[in-house]
Amino acid sequence: MDNFCHLLPKAELHAHLNGSINDATIQALVERHTKQGWSESSPLPASWQVVIEKGASRTLDEGFLIFKLIHQLTRDEESVQMVTESVIRDFADDNVRYLELRSTPRAVVETGMTKESYVQAILSGIQACKDCGVKCVVRLILSIDRRQSPEEAMNTVLLAHQHAQTSDVVVGIDLSGDPKVGTSADFLPALQHAHVLGLKLALHVAEVADIDGTRCLLSLKADRLGHGTCLHADHGGHDDLVTMVAEQRCPLEVCLTSNVKCRTVKGYSDHHFLYWYSRDHPLCICTDDKGVFATTLSEEYCHAATAFSLSPRQLYQISLRSLDLIFADEAVRAELRREFESFASTNAMLR
Repeated sequence: MDNFCHLLPKAELHAHLNGSINDATIQALVERHTKQGWSESSPLPASWQVVIEKGASRTLDEGFLIFKLIHQLTRDEESVQMVTESVIRDFADDNVRYLELRSTPRAVVETGMTKESYVQAILSGIQACKDCGVKCVVRLILSIDRRQSPEEAMNTVLLAHQHAQTSDVVVGIDLSGDPKVGTSADFLPALQHAHVLGLKLALHVAEVADIDGTRCLLSLKADRLGHGTCLHADHGGHDDLVTMVAEQRCPLEVCLTSNVKCRTVKGYSDHHFLYWYSRDHPLCICTDDKGVFATTLSEEYCHAATAFSLSPRQLYQISLRSLDLIFADEAVRAELRREFESFASTNAMLR
């Protein structure tokens, strides 16, 4: 099954750029920053500090502390482009044929990096991989961090719209960050404006128990929802939240290892994936932060197969149906579907 999951063409729809950096790139960034003397003013993290190894876990709060360490390594445009190219190549090597990266625009006064130049560095990395023939279609979602003010959130929406007007790479807006910080209602104006501007919405919801905040975000009828771990009453949610998601048929981005390692679910077999999958609700399997959680999308498919006794045919159908959920246009979707169906026609485990 491991080999099948690796060979399976896949779409990754929930991948945070800074959480997806591999060990080798972390080390390269540390060495680069050390040579430039940046480590003197701010100690740089080692790879063991920013990765939750296989079999280990941390609390959700500890998980968010890791991102603060990683941000010390992506403080200028060159580092951001370097990370982008590395992450895309990793996903492509894992037979991810379509990738939606997401990241919060950041400004760093010490290096002169602005939010605009941060986004441009990511776009340059995406273009560089395309020019080199890396076999992976990449799109970008700009994230609003829950620590930000409503004004900053609106600026992120306007920045995304600006880029969406000139290319097809920037496709949407994400609301993410520490779910215990900020009030969901504060971000409604920015998210509603994003919808008016034609940007797609992929919102983190119910990572922790927050009935009112979750209900508020579900009222937006987003294009996709991330996690949804605490929608059910037995996880601190409420039956009406489950009903809202079900009636809206709003697709779920399922992040198995992320939820297990952050201890928001007890184990893979306890994951809410099965509830939604058994009801034929639209969903996709995702990594969330493949670097931090020491996983790959292939491994996530294997975990689902093991925990829920899924066959190769069922895994293929999950992968194929994820194409219905991507934020790229129909031409891209059709081309990807042809590639996925070609794989199915030649793979012995699907005959």
